[in-house]
Amino acid sequence: MTVDLSPVQEYYKDKTIFITGASGFMGKVLLEKLLYSCHSLKEVIIICRPKRGKAPETRLEEMFKLPIFQRIKDERPEMLKRVTIYQGDVTFDQLGLSGESLKHVTENTNIVFHMAATLKLEGNLRDAIDMNLLGTRRALNVAKEMKQLEAFIHLSTAFCNCDQDVMYEKVYEFPHKPEDLMRLAEWMDVKTLDAITPDLLKPHPNTYTYSKRLAELLVRDHYESMPVIIARPSIVTPAVAEPLPGWVDNMNGPTGVLIGAGKGVIRSMICNGELKSEVIPVDIAINGLILLPYHNSLAEKRPLQIPVYNLTVDDAKKRTWKWIMDVGRDLGIKYPFEVGLWYPDGNMTSSKFYHTICTILFMWLPAYLIDFLLLIFGQRRFMIRVQTKIAVGLEVLQFFTTRSWDFKSTHFEQIYKELGSTDRRIFKINTDDVDDYEYMKVSILGGRQYVMKEPLTSLPKSRIQLRFMYVLDRICKTMIISGLLYWVSQKLRVVDLFRSVFHSST
Repeated sequence: MTVDLSPVQEYYKDKTIFITGASGFMGKVLLEKLLYSCHSLKEVIIICRPKRGKAPETRLEEMFKLPIFQRIKDERPEMLKRVTIYQGDVTFDQLGLSGESLKHVTENTNIVFHMAATLKLEGNLRDAIDMNLLGTRRALNVAKEMKQLEAFIHLSTAFCNCDQDVMYEKVYEFPHKPEDLMRLAEWMDVKTLDAITPDLLKPHPNTYTYSKRLAELLVRDHYESMPVIIARPSIVTPAVAEPLPGWVDNMNGPTGVLIGAGKGVIRSMICNGELKSEVIPVDIAINGLILLPYHNSLAEKRPLQIPVYNLTVDDAKKRTWKWIMDVGRDLGIKYPFEVGLWYPDGNMTSSKFYHTICTILFMWLPAYLIDFLLLIFGQRRFMIRVQTKIAVGLEVLQFFTTRSWDFKSTHFEQIYKELGSTDRRIFKINTDDVDDYEYMKVSILGGRQYVMKEPLTSLPKSRIQLRFMYVLDRICKTMIISGLLYWVSQKLRVVDLFRSVFHSST
């Protein structure tokens, strides 16, 4: 039976795709989308390292059991056989490939999606350089040997040029050279490198954006000899539609904040609520990635500068952080999580003083109290450790939620303009018709189902628990405030003052 292919699907016909980072959040969605919508491709090759004693083949079998691959099992089960997995790792030379596996990759690959990276914003510089910078160099070195390479798409981040007031779709120069930093990480011990890291990073807030910026320079320097492309998504959030509404498998970024707030663990965070959020649903970002090699193949002549795309949503669709927090709180009460630590009514503020008071009273004190009770009952303590991780995570996020960002996405917007109606539907990158409230709803339910593993059938029980937590919250707050007022009145002798005033009047 002949199947009519759209122009993009026709471009991917009989192509072999090589993906690093396919086991990550975006990597899984990319793999699923390629198999489902580019169903005439020849093969998808992925690399994966053993983990917790599980071989790559076992990890792939477990990945295919995830809900996101269900529609392929139902509609195109034969596509799963087109995935080839090799044991590999971007922290090894040649990506850990050798012999027949390396030969197969270099002789057959047409398109590379380099997505492997460490996303730990608070991670140390040595690991960031090894994964994000050296890992990119290793991927480029393997790609140089690919005889049929048409495109090498490097996944960066929209925030890697945070010292710019306006971020255009181009590579920005930086005083530090990628080669110098890679050599530095090779000979300098971790302790010394950690000591000089704060000075090296300026003006970057963390090792992630810093290493990603250097990686862009490294990729740019290969443009003369290789068909490299840079893609910069903003903060990636749960899927709006594909492969499942609300699909997410980690607690990074806004998802972690929504879950933490919904569980009553996060009670306060520093954020300028009037600023617009810079987020993009994962399926919109992945569709954009898939379109990049196709779009560049249509160019009549090779651009003078390396193609760079800021994958962001239209300015008119960007909601404020306050709107996200308010709607998230409202939906968190309608669709509560199971067994939260406390009633979910945290707040955001731009005042560090007020935030400090809130975290001490409503986050740190309960954590110490719970761990103290666990100690008494001989149970394993964990709340202070959890609270410490949350505190570090919130501090890192402050950089992104207290600044205004201005991304220009002219190249990305041009892709949509040049797409036909069929490809606009199959590879959706425009969010004009997305209902933002409904998207927030599926995002919270997605975090509930796919990250916390809490089925929707537990919602009625969770709502009962939430009502109990509400009463407990109000009682405790009343007691705390009453206790503080009593303590202040005692210190200021307010009662004695009233008595003296009363006696003098009588």
